[in-house]
Amino acid sequence: MKANLRSLAAAGELLASLWLSGTAFAQKPGGILRMPSGDSPASMSIHEESTIAALGPMMGVFNNLVMFDQHVKQNSLQSIVPDLATSWSWNEEGTVLTFALRNGVKWHDGKPFTARDVQCTWDMIAGKSIDKLRVNPRKSWYRNLEEVTTNGDYEVSFHLKRPQPAFIALVASGWSPVYPCHVPPRDMRTHPIGTGPFKFVEFTPNERIKVARNPDYWKKDRPYLDGIEWTIVRNPSTAVMAFAAGNFDRYGQGILSLPLMKQIKSQAPQAICEVVPWNISRALIVNRGTPPFDNPDLRRAMALSLDRQAFIDILSDGQGDIGGAMMPPPAGLWGMPPELLKTLPGYNPDVAKNRAEARELMQKLGYSADHRLAVTVTTRNVPGYRDAAVILIDQLKEIGIDGVLDAVDTTQWYPKVMRKDYAVGLTVSENGLDDPDQQFYENFVCGAERNYTGYCNPEVDRLVD
Repeated sequence: MKANLRSLAAAGELLASLWLSGTAFAQKPGGILRMPSGDSPASMSIHEESTIAALGPMMGVFNNLVMFDQHVKQNSLQSIVPDLATSWSWNEEGTVLTFALRNGVKWHDGKPFTARDVQCTWDMIAGKSIDKLRVNPRKSWYRNLEEVTTNGDYEVSFHLKRPQPAFIALVASGWSPVYPCHVPPRDMRTHPIGTGPFKFVEFTPNERIKVARNPDYWKKDRPYLDGIEWTIVRNPSTAVMAFAAGNFDRYGQGILSLPLMKQIKSQAPQAICEVVPWNISRALIVNRGTPPFDNPDLRRAMALSLDRQAFIDILSDGQGDIGGAMMPPPAGLWGMPPELLKTLPGYNPDVAKNRAEARELMQKLGYSADHRLAVTVTTRNVPGYRDAAVILIDQLKEIGIDGVLDAVDTTQWYPKVMRKDYAVGLTVSENGLDDPDQQFYENFVCGAERNYTGYCNPEVDRLVD
């Protein structure tokens, strides 16, 4: 089940004044930006986390080799710009990507940044280094990477097994910062060291995250802010009230429902609210290795039970698009067109017909009004997941499946589903970028840590390649 929803960002009076002042703001730097964060991540290590609760606060601590131009609304290969790399080039065969690196960049502890740091980072992600990541959600992105080599301190090359034009898009993702070679992964979880515009200050689980201006940042006119502070507020309504009261300058990153946006508009009329498309989808996940869910007819019946439009109507007042694996058009470049999507099992908009077929399958499997299937539906204990899981449970009842909710803390959620320690679940795909290479390798190929359902088909892997 995929239902891509549009999320909403809200900015308060301070950010509004910053945006309106334009270049005048650049002449008067300073101030602490205050935001709520909807959840407390397990750590501050981007390479070990799978949630924006860690990515949002920590992106400013690091740099990428390259990144997507933040002034271009739709990411593409054409919108990639330099960051720690000054330039890049492919060999004639399209199998070696070489980056020229900036000289004079320093880590926050004063040590110099070199090509060795880049090599160490991707060796660690590939599982080749002595120091291992506790969890490695993006290892599967780089299954086509043969090795990383250096040529002196300021040139590094990525050697691929076969041509992969979108490889540079993976490197440009916010999930792809360069880590310091001299700091072990365990220390990056609690006190990350980067080269970015902000230095890490504090992470108090369930309370706050703080970063402060890096006075020695290699971009001499940045950052403008003295710091950013995130206060962890799990209840969205509480965060909205605090925002309206002036305790926050901007609403936190992540999913904001339409009803909450309307609440913001009523309580804080000075707020600037904008609907923006996000590459995020809700997904029903079924552990196909756990009986009775190893039966494909049962899984098909569950898919047929879903009313995807109802999810969008309830969660976002109808503002959203039904999608497949990729972000639907026009916001997404790769999404399946609606007329083709409707031909897939469970995507026919005739919900009554779908559910009638699902009930027939359930009866053939031996389930009836007197013999209903009891399941536990596992999800992450934050509103963006939990609310959708409640709707899922209600819809499964229509075909004789009675679900109970198991809401899991974020620190346990990702390890739990990666271990396949669930039967039925609902997840939200926080995708790194709108590109099939990222989505398919991370979520669908054999052995990927975020292939939560455990589906493995070598022929499908060859098709992905």
